[in-house]
Order: sequence, then C-alpha cells, then structure tokens
Amino acid sequence: MKMRTSELNKYLGKEVEVAGWVNSRRDHGGLIFIDLRDFDGIVQLVVTPETAEAFALAETVRDEFVLSARGVMRKREPELVNPNIPTGEIELVVSELVLINRSEPLPVNTHDDGDKSSEEMRLKYRYLDLRRPSMQKRLKRRSEYYQVVRGYMYEHGFTEITTPILANSSPEGARDFLVPSRLHPGKFYALPQAPQQFKQLLMVGGVEKYFQIAPCFRDEDPRADRLYGDFYQLDFEMSFVNDGEVVRNEIEPLYIKLVKEFAGKKLVLNSEIAKKYIPEGGVVPRLPYEVAMNYYGVDKPDLRYGMELTDLTDVFSETDFKVFKQPCVKALCVKGGAELTRREIDEFTEKARKLGAGGLAYILYSEGEAKSPILKFMSPAEIDGVRERMGAEDGDAVFFGADTADLVNKVLGQLRIAFADRFGLKKADEVALTWVVDFPFYEWDEKNKKIEFGHNPFSMPKGGMSALENARTDAEKLALVADQYDMVMNGYECASGAVRNYNPEIMYKVFNILGYNNEYVEARFGGMLNAFKFGAPPHAGCAPGLDRIFMILEDEDNIRDVVAFPKNGNGVDLMMDSPSLVDNEQLEEAHLAILPEDE
Repeated sequence: MKMRTSELNKYLGKEVEVAGWVNSRRDHGGLIFIDLRDFDGIVQLVVTPETAEAFALAETVRDEFVLSARGVMRKREPELVNPNIPTGEIELVVSELVLINRSEPLPVNTHDDGDKSSEEMRLKYRYLDLRRPSMQKRLKRRSEYYQVVRGYMYEHGFTEITTPILANSSPEGARDFLVPSRLHPGKFYALPQAPQQFKQLLMVGGVEKYFQIAPCFRDEDPRADRLYGDFYQLDFEMSFVNDGEVVRNEIEPLYIKLVKEFAGKKLVLNSEIAKKYIPEGGVVPRLPYEVAMNYYGVDKPDLRYGMELTDLTDVFSETDFKVFKQPCVKALCVKGGAELTRREIDEFTEKARKLGAGGLAYILYSEGEAKSPILKFMSPAEIDGVRERMGAEDGDAVFFGADTADLVNKVLGQLRIAFADRFGLKKADEVALTWVVDFPFYEWDEKNKKIEFGHNPFSMPKGGMSALENARTDAEKLALVADQYDMVMNGYECASGAVRNYNPEIMYKVFNILGYNNEYVEARFGGMLNAFKFGAPPHAGCAPGLDRIFMILEDEDNIRDVVAFPKNGNGVDLMMDSPSLVDNEQLEEAHLAILPEDE
C-alpha cells in the first residue's frame, strides 16, 4: 500500500512505497534528488547509481511526471534539513522507481512560488492549476466548509431535499437560461435562478424545515464577487414562521461559527451607528434599509470601520455658498486624511464626478488650522459647525457631497469604500456582520418611469393586505416595506431572505398595484397559487451564497479562485470550450434554428 507523505515521519528506518508527481529534480552527478509531491505534501527521493535501473530512469524524468518509488526512510544530514516542509528531516532512499505516466512541457505553473501564470491560462489549464498546493488546500477547505454547514442544518432539525433543475421561468431579477423541449416543440424549460417556488411548495406539502446546497443559474454579467452562470447557495425554508426575526435567529449562529471557528477570524463591529441596532442579548445589528442608505450610502455596508455619512444640511440652511444650496448636504470625516496628496485628492474628485457629482469639496485640518479653497465662501459659524459636527481633529479631512439625497448617498457611499481601501481599514482577520432589514417593497424604475418590484414578488409586505389597500398614491406605494432581509459580511451581500407571500389574495394584489391582472399572475405562477389555495402555512426562509461567503472567509478578492472550475470574466469556460456550437441535427431535435446576425 502506498503511503502518504503526511505519514512518512512514523516510518523512519522502514521500507515504504510512495506515489505522486515530480515537483522538481536536481542532478548532483553521483546523486539525483527528486521532490515527489502527493496530496499531502512533498518528500525528497534520493536515487543513487547503485540502483542502476532506477538511476537511469531518474535521469530522464521531468516536472509533473507521475512516479511511484519504493525504498527506506532515513534521516537527512543536518546541513540538508529543510525546515519549511513537514518531511524536511527525512528522505527516501530509492530501491525501485516506476514511471507511471509522462508529462508534456507545462503551459502553466503548478507551484505556488515563482511567477504566477495569467488567469486566462490558469483557467484554460485548470486541471494543472489545481495541482498547486494552495488550490489543493482550498478544495479540502471547501469540503470542510460544506461539512460545517450541513452539520449545522442537521443539528437544527432541517431535512435535506433536492429540487428540480429543469423548471419553469421565474422572475428572480436576472435572465434565465432556457432549455428547449424536444418532446414539446416551441416550449422551454428554465434552469432555476433559485429553488424559490419549489421550496415554498415544500412548505405547502407539510415539510417543517427544508434545506439543500442548491445550484442556481443566472445569466448575469460576472464580477469579482459573482460567478457567471452557476453558483451554489444554502437554500432553506421554515413553516409556520411569519416574522423574519425567527429566521435570522435560526441561521445567525452558523455565520458566527463559520467566522470564529472555521475561519479563525475576529467578529468586530466598528460603527457606532450600527451598534444602536443590535438586539438585546445579540451581537449582530438589524440595520433598517433607510438607515444603511443614509449613513453608509449603500445597502451592504462594511462595518469593519465607521466613517459614517453625516448630515450637514441644517448647518448650511442659510448659506451663501452656491455649491451647498442643495436639498441635501452630507460629509465624511476621514481620519488621517490630511496626509492625502493633491494628486490623490484629484483622483478621488474624478471618482466622485464619474458617480455623478459636480466635484468634491473638502477641508483639511492641520496644525490647528482648517485649509481649503472653499473656506472663503463659508461663514465662521459654518466652519465651526462643520468641525464640531464632524468631530474633526488635526490630521483629518472632511469631504462633502451636496445634491439630492440619493445622489449624495451614492457618491459618498462609494468614496467611503475607496477611503477605507486607501487607509487600510479593511483588515483581513476581521469580519463584520449585519442584517439589513425592511427593504422597500416597490421601487421607482427611472428608465421606464413606473413603479416596479423592489426585489421579488414572493415577499410579504409588512402590514399585509391592509397596507396594500391603503397605498393609493405612488408615494404611499413606494413607502411600503417588505419583510425582507439581507445578511451583509464585510461589505458583501451574502444572503437574501424574506417572509413569503403565502396568501393568494395578497399575491394578486401586489401585482394588481403594478397594473398586472389576475390572469397574468395565474399564467406565471399558477402552480404556486393553486397550491396556496389548499391550506398553505405561513413560511419564511433565506439563501446564503456559499461561494461568496467562502471567498471572504478565505481572504480572496476574486470568487473564481475559490471554485474548482469557474468560467472567465466573459462567461467562457476556456478549459471545456463552452459555450460552443452544436450541429444541425441537435438543433432540429430541439426544434431550433440559428438566425443570421443582422448585416
């Protein structure tokens, strides 16, 4: 039986057999040293001329050849000890060497040291990239991660149930991947963006607590934190729950367990505003959507640092400074910001302009003085008011936004993130969690000049039918709140959930408000609506994004580095050459034809 390198220290002086890939080979004339790599690590092989057949083979091997070796384990000479590997004090003196398979010259690096191959090449030859020790470790870590998740769900009484992959089209906010039906010409399945309807039907079916590690499929543009095409989420649902706090309390300990025990990180909260929203006896805030937008400018705030947006509209209520004669004036106090160079300030100003601002006003505080081109336009009371309200001290900088509240929040929210990057406020060994709650049920679609769903139509509006019936004007409709919640981890949305709309009459009503009739609702969601007519219990759930959470816990900035076989930034699988063309016979079977592109 072949031994793993992690076991070899126990077999000093004994004969063993090992197998793996050639990590490196060094020919010292009378001796040949081969570093053989297996799943656990590296062991040094020593091949001498006395074993003529093995020596002759050792002279021909190259990196990534697959070998097996038999021999006796011995201690290395003191001057040859390698303290950087677990087997650094031992070596295997080869008596028999077998070539299992050869390797062509490598197109990518299979080591973690040295020049790193480009991402495109690493993805094209992903099976070679996976040989790197760091990737091997990550694959094992991901398996351990799934074990923790599954174990938690089983311990809390959830039943694991798989749901169909071939499903119906559902409005989840992204484009569907459509699958043509061979047996039903002109009709299509859709790959599920999430098991949303199925898990709700499980609740109707009498399941108390369901979960699965579910594949989800969405045709949306990839980003550094979002995979293209398919991803995995922990999908779960609970019956007889009509309050989102029940769901949050159920799953929150899993997040804390993953942060502290699995990842070994510190759970922090460095925003004084957010601390006000921690429930009694809890550690994770419940931050209302409006609070998140007003103080952080985004609905997924990173709370490893403070730097909240501060409202100064009242300070400039009677200003003569034209730039600040706006409906909303806010500012950020950047600790240490006075050290920013003129060039850096210009770069932040350009970022603000790209986000829609006219510019970026600022005040620097240094040596007991306030310094800025805008001071000459401000009254002494305004200058003092800014410093007092912002708590600015020597060495700090205050940056302003003035416009509509939405634009000010957007600009300063993104600058807050950029300043945190510049001043190193995002510490890799820290994790800040927050729930963002009470999302708008509807939102204004500026492009089409109408009201649309804020997220998805399956959420329960707070106040139920009564709230819907009392919302007559656009303003009243836009003020409706969904019992919906997101978990945010270090500035990333890592889960979304809601109390579900299980009442057919309320389901009709939320669509009627947008101008959709009952027939439309029945055509799109007939299966679920019909089920709800047979005694559907109240239910709620959530869906943590497992890939993104793992990315954060592993200190990675690119989600493609935590997945075994990702597609590239253009949604192409370079390794398998997909998407690809199919032959005419396959198209005919699926009742499809490829239309020529417009000239």
